[in-house]
Amino acid sequence: MIMKRRLFALLFCGLFPTMGFGQTVPLKSGTYQSDPAHTNVLWSVTHHGASNYIGRFNGIKATLDLDLDQVQESSVVAEITVSSVDTNYPLTDKDFDAQVAGSDILDAKSHPVITFKSTSIELGADNTAKVTGDLSFHGVTKEVVLDTKMNAMINPHPITKGPVIGFSAKAMIKRSDFGVDFLQGSIGDDVPITIEIEFMGK
Repeated sequence: MIMKRRLFALLFCGLFPTMGFGQTVPLKSGTYQSDPAHTNVLWSVTHHGASNYIGRFNGIKATLDLDLDQVQESSVVAEITVSSVDTNYPLTDKDFDAQVAGSDILDAKSHPVITFKSTSIELGADNTAKVTGDLSFHGVTKEVVLDTKMNAMINPHPITKGPVIGFSAKAMIKRSDFGVDFLQGSIGDDVPITIEIEFMGK
């Protein structure tokens, strides 16, 4: 386990080749902020068992405190604005975003923010990790595990000119665990979460 942590730290430090653009400067420990242009949180629910309805949130802020000496001691905190829910509903018969954000479902007025705060990081093979944390949603806080993969480190990034770290993550929650039980049976209870995120340093 010590060797695994050391190898993972070496990768983060840039001593191994990385994917994407060539890295010329090793990354440093410190605070990295999410890039809003390259941060996505997608969710889906089954719709009468016929298909998966896919939506997203647009208002997302996340902070990564990266510890390169002990990567498993790093932490991440994220905040999602519930009213930023985007259902991509194409018709004009109703405001479906407002309906989902309303009191029957997400209740953005009473619970305006979803937060995630990591509590532990378990390093795996091939740049993966299980990031465990507390998810606070709809007035309920429960432990959730994000299956996470570090995709690439770029320093300097050709556009931002600073360090960038990119991750993909997935999780599964039950909406009923958080008190969101609208149309149970017609709409699925399992909610897969997909996250694509880039963090920018200075």
